[in-house]
Amino acid sequence: MKETGLLVSARDFIEKVHTELGLPGTEDRISLIEREIESTGTYRHLTHELEHGARMAWRNSNRCIGRLFWKSLVVRDCRDVDDSPGVLRALFDHLDSATNNGRIVPMITVFPPRRPDGTEPVRIWNKHLIRYACHKNPDGTRVGDPAQEEFTELCLRMGWKGEGGPFDLLPLVIRCGEETPVMQPIPKEKVLEVELTHPDLPWFGDLGLRWHALPLISDMTLEMGGIEYPAAPFNGWYMLTEIGSRNLGDENRYDMLPVVAGRMGLRTDRSDVFWKDKALIVLNEAVLHSFKSAGVTLTDHHSASEQFMKFMRNEELNGRRITGDWSWLVPPMSASALRVFHREYDDTVVSPNYHYSKDAWKCPFH
Repeated sequence: MKETGLLVSARDFIEKVHTELGLPGTEDRISLIEREIESTGTYRHLTHELEHGARMAWRNSNRCIGRLFWKSLVVRDCRDVDDSPGVLRALFDHLDSATNNGRIVPMITVFPPRRPDGTEPVRIWNKHLIRYACHKNPDGTRVGDPAQEEFTELCLRMGWKGEGGPFDLLPLVIRCGEETPVMQPIPKEKVLEVELTHPDLPWFGDLGLRWHALPLISDMTLEMGGIEYPAAPFNGWYMLTEIGSRNLGDENRYDMLPVVAGRMGLRTDRSDVFWKDKALIVLNEAVLHSFKSAGVTLTDHHSASEQFMKFMRNEELNGRRITGDWSWLVPPMSASALRVFHREYDDTVVSPNYHYSKDAWKCPFH
C-alpha cells in the first residue's frame, strides 16, 4: 500500500507512543493500521494510544502555561457514545468527576472521531461547557458575559429563557449525527461556583461577583496520528489571572475595573494614577482569597510561571522540542516579574495537539 497522508501521520504517532512508553512491536502495530486504513479508510486507536496521545496533545499545546502536569490527565474513553442521552450523561459525569468537590482533576472525555467522509458523530456547540449568558436590554446595555452574546442569542432562538442575571448559566447544545441539535440546561448542582469576597474590603462582597470552578473547553478538536476528535472536552484548573484579570477585568468581558476603582475611591479620569492597576490587584486578591477559602484548586500566575520553567527543564532532559506562544504563555498581570516573560518560544504547532474549530452552528453538516 502506498503511504497516504493518514498512514504517514499514524506511523509518526505510533513510533512516538511506542518510544515514550517503551512498547515493543512498533512495526507490527503499523502494519495492522495499514491494513485497517486500506479496508476502511481510517483506523481506531488502542486505549493506551488514545490516553497517551491526549496527554501528548496537552504537552504540545503552545498556549498553555500549565503543561507541567500533562501526565496527570485522566482520559475518559467515550468513543462508542454517539446518541444525545449518552453524550449528555457523559458530560454531566465529567462535570462531577473533574470538579471533585473543588479538588480539580485534569480530565478529557473523548467522543467518536470524525469519519473519513468528514461527518461528525458528535459535536458540542458550546465553546466552554460552563459559561454565563449575555442578555441585551432594550436600551442596548448588556447583562452578563459579552463574549457569549452570539451563543446566548442562538440559545434564545432555540427556546431557552434563562434568568436574566449577570451569572446565568448557559445550557448545553449538542448534535449527534444528523439529529436536530439538542439543548439541555445544566443542573445547578453540577456546577461548583465561588462567590467572591475580599479579605480586607468588606464592600467587595456586595458586588455580587462569582465564577465557576471548572474551566472546561469543549469546542477544540483533538488530533493524533491523523485522526480528529471534534468532541473532546477537557479541563485543567484555573490560573488566577484568567478570572481576575481577563474574565472579570477585560473591557469586553465583565469590565469590573471601573466599578472596583470607584468603590476604592480612586480617580478614573487619568491613567497616570494607575487606577486600573490598583483595581486589577484587588480583583485578583478577591479571586485568590475566595477560591482558597472555598477549597477550590487555583494557581496564581507566579506559581504557574515557575511550573512552566520546570516543564521546560523536564522536556529538555527528555530531548523533546519545546514549543510555545509567548503572547499566551505570559500572564496578563506582573508580566516582566515572571521568568516566563524573559524567554523566546518556537510557536511551531506539532502533533498530537488541540486545534480551534469553527463555530459548530456556522458549519455545514455533512
